[in-house]
Amino acid sequence: MLLGLLAGLVAVPSAAQAQSALLESVKQNPARAKALCAQLRSFNAQGLLATSPTAITEIARQENLSPMDAEVFSTYVIGLYCPDVR
Repeated sequence: MLLGLLAGLVAVPSAAQAQSALLESVKQNPARAKALCAQLRSFNAQGLLATSPTAITEIARQENLSPMDAEVFSTYVIGLYCPDVR
């Protein structure tokens, strides 16, 4: 049980570091963010929210992310690069 708890504690910082690296990659490559904004706007044009399960699933698939990471990634990009996206 203690070993499982320790493994869980070690996994949390590495997951946070992975998210941080993902978000940093967008800051370093605004073209990537702009492309994602265009994709999110196309979801909006289809009547879908950028945070809808359909949109998040598609972003997770194309970015090879978990759905939770895809949602964080999308929200981050929207906040910095395309606040008009809903």
